[in-house]
Amino acid sequence: MNDMQTTLSVIDLGAIRHNARYLKKLCGGSRLYAVVKADAYGHGAERVALSLEGLVYGFCVAIMQEGAALRVAGVTSPVLVLTPVCCAEEAEEARFYGLQVSVGGAYAAKYCRGLDCHIKLNTGMNRYGCPPGSALKLARLLTECGADVCGMYSHLYCPHIRRERDAQLDVFNREEKALKAAYPHIVCHLSASAGTMLGGSFLKDGVRCGIALYGYAPHGFERGGLKRALTVYAPKVQTSPVCGKGVGYAVAKTGYDILSAYRAGYADGFSRTAALGEANLCMDAFVSADTRPFVPVFTDADEYAACCGTISYEVLCSVTRRSERVYVNG
Repeated sequence: MNDMQTTLSVIDLGAIRHNARYLKKLCGGSRLYAVVKADAYGHGAERVALSLEGLVYGFCVAIMQEGAALRVAGVTSPVLVLTPVCCAEEAEEARFYGLQVSVGGAYAAKYCRGLDCHIKLNTGMNRYGCPPGSALKLARLLTECGADVCGMYSHLYCPHIRRERDAQLDVFNREEKALKAAYPHIVCHLSASAGTMLGGSFLKDGVRCGIALYGYAPHGFERGGLKRALTVYAPKVQTSPVCGKGVGYAVAKTGYDILSAYRAGYADGFSRTAALGEANLCMDAFVSADTRPFVPVFTDADEYAACCGTISYEVLCSVTRRSERVYVNG
């Protein structure tokens, strides 16, 4: 039997570095920011970031605590926090850890004295950001507040639809032209993984790649030369002769002589709608006719997401929830 109760996530850092080099070729001379928010999409932000230092320009996280964790781990590259500053305490945390912050309006700007700021521009996603036509005014306000305006960015909401992405690009181009006339040193970045794959006028000064770093393409795009980095294994806990006619919470449709219990369930981020083993999984386990010490329960987020009616992003952030991580090719 095994000496562990947790699922085992094997993360190939070599594959992630390969993907970073692949994306650097796509983006040419643009700065590559590696997006390691949400614990690097379930891959472990600190270890992923440390493995990419020197290969990428900087990192993007969602919240201050994620940026602070990178600094504590020893990451020295620029770190941009994508959620706009909400209070004085967050601004102080950014100062202490040397984090770059996002600003989407006057409310956030008032906290940003002494901070490196990227203006977030709303080009149509309507999530965060200042409205079109106001970026230059916000930049001047930040300067008055004693902040350093070092960038401006936005996010494509439907990059696979030409008319939508082109409309956003037009808005961004106008703001970029006006802002760079007054702040020629700033770094402008519009594209995440999808925009990087589009290339051309979507590349700008920098790009922010998340899902592609981990081996997957956004909706409507091809995976190409990307390598998947994560495999999750379930450990066998017990193999026993079959008693009665059940298989987990279901009635067996096949006769079995022996069944094994494996430690992975929906509490580990797997969906109850996607069967593992011989039936729908339980909260913490599933049963299988397999007898190997470990069985792979997750190798491809796209395939698993299709079974669950969701997307690869959600799957990757879920299936390592209670896993023990093992890094290879580090």
